[in-house]
Amino acid sequence: MSYAPGYPQAPMHHSNNSGSFQPPPPQAGPSTGSPKITGAFEGVQYKIDHRDGNTMLYMMLQPGYEVLGKPGTMVSMDATVQIKGKMNFSWKKLLTGGELSFAHFFGPGEVVMAPETWGDVAEIQLDGSTPWFFGKHAFLAATTGVQMTTKAQSFGKMLFSGHGLFTGQATGVGMLFVHGMGAIITRRLQPGEQWVVNNDHLVAWNCQYNIEKIQAGGIISTIQT
Repeated sequence: MSYAPGYPQAPMHHSNNSGSFQPPPPQAGPSTGSPKITGAFEGVQYKIDHRDGNTMLYMMLQPGYEVLGKPGTMVSMDATVQIKGKMNFSWKKLLTGGELSFAHFFGPGEVVMAPETWGDVAEIQLDGSTPWFFGKHAFLAATTGVQMTTKAQSFGKMLFSGHGLFTGQATGVGMLFVHGMGAIITRRLQPGEQWVVNNDHLVAWNCQYNIEKIQAGGIISTIQT
C-alpha cells in the first residue's frame, strides 16, 4: 500500500475492502508560522496545516474507511470520495439547536475541511476510558469509532458557561477534531492542579470544571483534576 508524502503511515488493519488506492501527491502550500500537525488512525491519515488563522484539516481515507464531518465545513475532496448525509434526529438536539445530521465521507481519497470561522484545529485521541466534552459549536470531524451525544449541564453552568443547557460529549475509540477562534492551547493538568480559563475560550475538556463570576463582570472556568 502506498502513502502520499506529507502524511504519516497508519498501522495496518485487516478488512474486507478490496482494491488498491494510491493518493495523488499533495499540492505545496505557503509556509506558516505555526507548525503543522500530522498523524494517523487506522485507515485515516490526517494533517492540520495553515495554522496562522486559516487552519485546514486534510484527511486521506483509505478504501472503505469513513469519517464524520460537520455539515458545511467541507472545502474540497477527491472525486473518488463518496459523501452521504444521515439524519441523527433526537428531540434533545431539536430543542437545543444542535446538529441534526453529520456528513459521512467514504474513501478512497482526500477530504479537506475548515472551521466556519478563522481559528485553529486541535486533535484529540480517545482511548475508550474517558469521555471528552466540548462546546456545541466546537465539533469539526471524527472517525467512526467516536460516538457523540449531548450532556445536560447544571442550571448555573447553563446560565454562565455560554454553552447552553447541553454540551457535546464524545466517547469511544478514535480521533476527534475540534476548532476554536484564535489559537488553541493544550494543557495537561497534573493531579490536583487547577487552571483558570476565561469561559468564552473553553473549547474541550475531560475533567471537572467550576464556573465563577469575577469582579470585573466576566465569567471564568476553573478546571481541575
